[in-house]
Amino acid sequence: MEPSPKDGESAAAAEPGRGGTAPSSGVVVQVREKKGPLRAAIPYMPFPVAVICLFLNTFVPGLGTFVSAFTVLCGARTDLPDRHRCCVFWLNIAAALIQILTAIIMVGWIMSIFWGMDMVILATERRCRAAGADLH
Repeated sequence: MEPSPKDGESAAAAEPGRGGTAPSSGVVVQVREKKGPLRAAIPYMPFPVAVICLFLNTFVPGLGTFVSAFTVLCGARTDLPDRHRCCVFWLNIAAALIQILTAIIMVGWIMSIFWGMDMVILATERRCRAAGADLH
């Protein structure tokens, strides 16, 4: 059973040859996420370190973020290349304090878990980029 077209949709729009757009119209769209300063300060860490930080953030809100702040001092790259390492370090410490102080009302605990997941996602992206560079 096929769904019928909704109001405002015509049968011609559903058919590529009759006024609709073909799936390969040749338009390339690039989407870039705009990150705030705290989010952009999350360091690109090795995958095992990111998983440990996620584990720490899950059970002790803010602890993994606190540990990740020190990886910045050890040379981990962030999405804030124009800022000094000490500034990025303090941004991560501020994020950890926000997570710790708001954990009482569950906001910090949830933020802490999402922060840890972002660390793992960034570590995975770093690993994929490194693997892609090895192929070329």
